Amino acid sequence: MNGNIRSAYRTNRSKGFTLIELLVVIIILAILAAVVLPRVIGRADDARQAKAITDIKSCETALDNFKLDTGSYPTTEMGLGALVSNVGNVPKWNGPYLKNGQLTNDPWGKPYQYKCPPEHGTDYDIFTFAPDGSSINNWDTH
Repeated sequence: MNGNIRSAYRTNRSKGFTLIELLVVIIILAILAAVVLPRVIGRADDARQAKAITDIKSCETALDNFKLDTGSYPTTEMGLGALVSNVGNVPKWNGPYLKNGQLTNDPWGKPYQYKCPPEHGTDYDIFTFAPDGSSINNWDTH
């Protein structure tokens, strides 16, 4: 009978992990997270900035098409909404000029800003601000 108790004890003991084994695994996972997470988080910010630049370039193409049809760029008051609907009842408007007929927000959820006449020596200003306060715009991306 003594042999049966020992064999049952060994069987039950081999089914679980010791506290030390669990702590070692947790420490290894924490080290991996400390190394990998900063790289992944940095990539997400880079991807958002790249998306904002791409969105601005799409708006530039749409604005150029708007000007080809109507003879001028939309005013600041009309805004980028003029690329989606004829907000100013502009003659010869032939939109929508944006793909899918939708004006999207920047990657941080804010609308893109538009000014015409511009303040930066371009035909118009399109810009947004990243959470760190840096400007993503059409006058620096060329």
